[in-house]
Amino acid sequence: MTDQISENIDVIPEWQIAGEWFDVCSCNSPCPCTFAQPPTNNHCEVLWAYRINEGHYGATQMAGLKVVLIAGFTGNLWDGAMLNPGVFFDAAADEDQRQALVAIFTGQAGGWMKQFVPTHVSGIKGVEFANISVEVDSALERWSVAVEDKVEASGRAMSGPTSDPTKRLQSYNPPGSEVGPTDAPVTWGKSVAGRWKAFGFDQNIPAGQASKHIPFNWHGPDAP
Repeated sequence: MTDQISENIDVIPEWQIAGEWFDVCSCNSPCPCTFAQPPTNNHCEVLWAYRINEGHYGATQMAGLKVVLIAGFTGNLWDGAMLNPGVFFDAAADEDQRQALVAIFTGQAGGWMKQFVPTHVSGIKGVEFANISVEVDSALERWSVAVEDKVEASGRAMSGPTSDPTKRLQSYNPPGSEVGPTDAPVTWGKSVAGRWKAFGFDQNIPAGQASKHIPFNWHGPDAP
């Protein structure tokens, strides 16, 4: 991502991680970025939360680890707009897990981030290992993230007067999936809370703005 969090990686092991991702942002819902459109009013303040449910990086087990990114950008993310984020990595990670998280999320280990970072990230405002809590309701009714006293954000699945309360509003084959190409559903929601103050960002996203949930499944290294 930048030299600030780069590592010397001589040998990249076989790796795979799968988990859940969601965002909370300032855009109107549903989020235009997932449709590969410019954000509401052409500017977005956004939080991305990742929770790894299973996976490994070589012999290093990765299940339970979390990452949170906060950023702001102007213009279409898929047509030239660039992120300059701050990143929280999970303080619960041991040294091997920390190196694996950095390698994967900077794109050095291949996978989706190897494609995303060079064309969508211009720099980084800061990196911190912190205590991160991520909760995702098993029925995908709600999701939330907290990072110490710096981040509190949550979303709720979108519903309305004609929707079946036992089902979720979902779509497939998103044109601008933030977790990369996926066969998994996008579950559409709205923000409940969106407060973060770190890395120079200071946001309080009102309830009712965009939020969504997408599972992710990444692997590497890439084939030569």
